[in-house]
Amino acid sequence: MASLYGQLRGNRDKARTSPLPYSNTILEKHSLRSRPSPWTTTYYIKLPWYRRGIPKRLKILIPQPRSIYHSAVLQWGHARALALLIGTCLVILWTFVTFAKHRHRGVIGWKHQDPWMTPFEDQDDQPSSLVFHRQDLQRVWEWEIASGHYPSSRKLPEAINWPVQPLNPAIPRKSQKPYPGRNRPPPSVLSVTVGTGPKRTYLDIQSAPPSVSYPPRPVPGSVADLDVVMDHCDFSTGKYVRDCLEILRLGAGLDNGKRMRRGKMDEWKYIYVEEDRRLDQYPPIAVPPAKAPYNAKLQGNPDSGLKFHPGPQEPHLRLPPPRTYRPYVEASQPCDPDYPRIFHMFWTGPFTDKPYLALLSFLYTQNLGLDLEPDTPPPANVCRPQFWLWINPGPAAAVPNPTAVRDMFDTLGDNPWSAPFLHPRFKDVIKFRLWNTTEQFDGVPEIKDEWRDVNIFNSGGVIIEVPKGQSAKSSTNTHADSSENVTAAGDPSATSPPLDEEDDMFQRTGSTSSQTYDRLSVIMSDIARFILCHRFGGTYLDADTIFLRDWEELWGWKGGFAYRWSRLEKYNTAVLRMNKNSAFGTFLFRTALRNGFDFHPMTISRYTKDAHLEGALLRLPDALFDPAWLNTEDFQLDRPPFPFFRSFQDLFDTPAVNSAAPQALGIEGFFRGAFSYHFHNFWWQPFDPSRNWPDLGSRFIHGERAARLKLYEAKMNETMEALRAEASSMSRGPVSPPIIKESDYMTEDNVRDDKRDLDWATVLKRTFESYIRGERPNMYGEWIVW
Repeated sequence: MASLYGQLRGNRDKARTSPLPYSNTILEKHSLRSRPSPWTTTYYIKLPWYRRGIPKRLKILIPQPRSIYHSAVLQWGHARALALLIGTCLVILWTFVTFAKHRHRGVIGWKHQDPWMTPFEDQDDQPSSLVFHRQDLQRVWEWEIASGHYPSSRKLPEAINWPVQPLNPAIPRKSQKPYPGRNRPPPSVLSVTVGTGPKRTYLDIQSAPPSVSYPPRPVPGSVADLDVVMDHCDFSTGKYVRDCLEILRLGAGLDNGKRMRRGKMDEWKYIYVEEDRRLDQYPPIAVPPAKAPYNAKLQGNPDSGLKFHPGPQEPHLRLPPPRTYRPYVEASQPCDPDYPRIFHMFWTGPFTDKPYLALLSFLYTQNLGLDLEPDTPPPANVCRPQFWLWINPGPAAAVPNPTAVRDMFDTLGDNPWSAPFLHPRFKDVIKFRLWNTTEQFDGVPEIKDEWRDVNIFNSGGVIIEVPKGQSAKSSTNTHADSSENVTAAGDPSATSPPLDEEDDMFQRTGSTSSQTYDRLSVIMSDIARFILCHRFGGTYLDADTIFLRDWEELWGWKGGFAYRWSRLEKYNTAVLRMNKNSAFGTFLFRTALRNGFDFHPMTISRYTKDAHLEGALLRLPDALFDPAWLNTEDFQLDRPPFPFFRSFQDLFDTPAVNSAAPQALGIEGFFRGAFSYHFHNFWWQPFDPSRNWPDLGSRFIHGERAARLKLYEAKMNETMEALRAEASSMSRGPVSPPIIKESDYMTEDNVRDDKRDLDWATVLKRTFESYIRGERPNMYGEWIVW
């Protein structure tokens, strides 16, 4: 092989290094024809054969700048320069392939994009998870629709092969078309429901002058039309998070006094109220004909077209009668016991600033009546939500001890982050409950007799075997009373592992760093969310969630939902709504039991897809609960929402170029319109490094004093360690620790000690705390009354 720019002399395979010119007609001809670029090098490879009309050399153009080639040849010679080129190309190719594989696994297979979590393989090639016959799938769908859990006009899956069009009490009736007669055969496939519900009135929600400083509270009983939300926010149809948030703002009146849009905006209205059917003068809906549409494919095999799990199928489902759908205006009381307004959250380990901030954001945004005198009953048309924080006092593989409930009271009272929520002012809206794995699992009829025969620590097909005897340090009493509403967490000396066991994954109680990630508790939380929603109803939220607005309109939507896993058409169950004792829940638990008891969100996606039940658990756009996710994966960078986060770390460490925004805009500029924000872990990253304690004023000064003392002691310990090391190296005597006085750590703060540019996390924390201190109203202009 020879290069055009490495001229030849004597031996044609040896590169020319002499600067003296000489004439070579053939090479000059090649040079004139090729017109080389300064960014490429032309190589000619000798061919082993030669016939008339076929050249002896094969021309190859390599993307190698001539200057680099010349330098390499002059320094190492032609052969080594060529070897270096080939090696460099191979390294670049290997780097590209490795990065592509890593990114594919990071996006698809790792929960919450965390490099310390277990990889999750793409499930497209896995066997089907379906364990129910088509008739049972029809019954699940019919139960959910008849109960009003499908308030949507979207098409139903045709693979279910509906025998008749289901009557849907959750969508308004329309002008009914005549059913096919004898001369007009029925359609072979039915995919829509027949609305029998009340009429909807869509609201134009705006602050009325002169009260335009704050947005109005949502109308009690109002409902978010998630069909409209999907039309404007679905990533699959090319919709942008930025545009979605604007529609969510305008439709809810969160743009109070700042509306720039002009003209008719009816298509952006997504909040409605239902009218009283008792005043309805329309004739009743005719019952669809009982005769099913004929489908020749199913004449011989009713399960034709379905792919099943390799094992035996489940027996027919036993379902209770469907619930009677009642619009909010027809209910005898605002809080429907069949649809309790409960936010669930699961927490393992010492209480920190993460659940602290979740609870503060709940108090700041939800309609809890904190602006009224204590013990004042709510208005007749208002249902106040509750927050149930489930405390798992020990490692996920352990069981509670006999005094677990009392320990939980004691520790929550002593912990400065949790003690404020024991205040009697919050007793009706915040409930602490003890998580007992045995009791909770036995409380689910679908699994209570069989769950002990499976390994419950299964996440995405990765099974973690818990060694025998790991829970020996805990009591064998698995029936500690968890029915009480408690307001403190367990004694760490009774349930927490010793410090030298922190690296033992089976003894971890929470994640203190990326290296000590508590994987077992994460897997337990994947299961807990489905158990809690199925047993008690309500909505589950991951502990790394911050409320950003009132959820009244979402409570009005009676269907189940989770949200989208970024760009993938999969579920993320960091937000999960499921109805209590629903047919869908029965299907899900029986399916999981037959598929390794795996509740990873990706596996849940496979269960619903294989059974054609994805519509029964609506997959909402992540803009509603996780508006930064797409940007962190390099999507929609041309029109990002505000604030613009390239990484979830930006919440805690806002880039300097954007760090003027948090203080200037405040919480009003933080993904305005979204219902919540999910910051994807970072349990070990403080929200406010400069003031890493609960700053709630004189009413809660005891907790602040304890937290500041702990921080001061940690700082002094670091100083003493450095002094002891210095004294040891210089052969000095022992260094005595100083006596700590309260004036050392409770001195008045100076603004110069604060960070110059406050991060978004700090601004959010200080905003919620100032509301509790009584220094500012909440986001709806309501002042807390103590």
